[in-house]
Amino acid sequence: MHYAYPPRKSSNPPPFLPRSSRIPRIRRIHLRTIALFALAIIGLIWLFSGGSKHHKRTISGKPPVVLVTVFDDRNDNSVYIKNIKENRVQYAEKHGYGTLLVKASDYDLNGSPSSWAKVVAMRHAITKYPDCKYMWYLDQNALIMNPHLKVEDYVMGASNLEKNMLKDLPVVPPDSIIKTFSHLRGDDVEFVLTQDKEGLASTSFVIKNGEWAKFFLDTWFDPLYRSYNFQKAETHALEHIVQWHPTILSKLAIVPQRLINAYSSNDHGAQYKDGDIAVVFAHCSNTGDKSCAKEAERFSQQWRTSFSRA
Repeated sequence: MHYAYPPRKSSNPPPFLPRSSRIPRIRRIHLRTIALFALAIIGLIWLFSGGSKHHKRTISGKPPVVLVTVFDDRNDNSVYIKNIKENRVQYAEKHGYGTLLVKASDYDLNGSPSSWAKVVAMRHAITKYPDCKYMWYLDQNALIMNPHLKVEDYVMGASNLEKNMLKDLPVVPPDSIIKTFSHLRGDDVEFVLTQDKEGLASTSFVIKNGEWAKFFLDTWFDPLYRSYNFQKAETHALEHIVQWHPTILSKLAIVPQRLINAYSSNDHGAQYKDGDIAVVFAHCSNTGDKSCAKEAERFSQQWRTSFSRA
């Protein structure tokens, strides 16, 4: 008996038909609702957990400036210290500035020289006065002499910076191959510093508050730099990072020394003249003929007289 063969499959099968959805329409709507709800929950968690902190914070500028001075615990001349503190407070009160007057021992420096405390104090000033616009660090061994000059205008005003900043200048004199930017504008400056006969001078400087200031101060205080045991501690560390970190150099303006950092004598740098904002007793000692207290005596009556007339 002959049996028929089953029909052969076609060598040209029809194209696959699209698979019909097995999810009912009502179920798709429910899934979309759940997804949107989940996204909303994630957004709220991000908002309240601080995700929005990445946005740039607006600084009100109140107070416009914070005046920062760190006092050396080894100086036990109470009359001298009182004179310096009164000088700072009177100047700050006149212009509505904040003050941060602290001792080096207030900070744990992990064995680093006490001069590093200035960096921590400036970071402290940002925490204490988050809405300030500028911070002016002025060394303990200095007096503000001209009460009429305001830091935010006289030093940090864009037009004054354009006029005063020293462009294309070796960062560390006399022959550093790294130079200040020649195209820097006043509005771009966030760090104002001076030089003396030995290099960068960190006895008086101004920083603009903001995220860059936090980055800069944290970089300056990095444990790696403190471990190098530079001869001039934080000052030589500053010279290093300014020369080798373009992010910092790009915000730096070096100005003539007398603008914010005139010295009481010309032995180490530009000498103070009447009308300058401040006088610094560079390289003075705690005792002896060249003590800081004796240097201050030459200027104390002058600053008190000028402040009383202001």
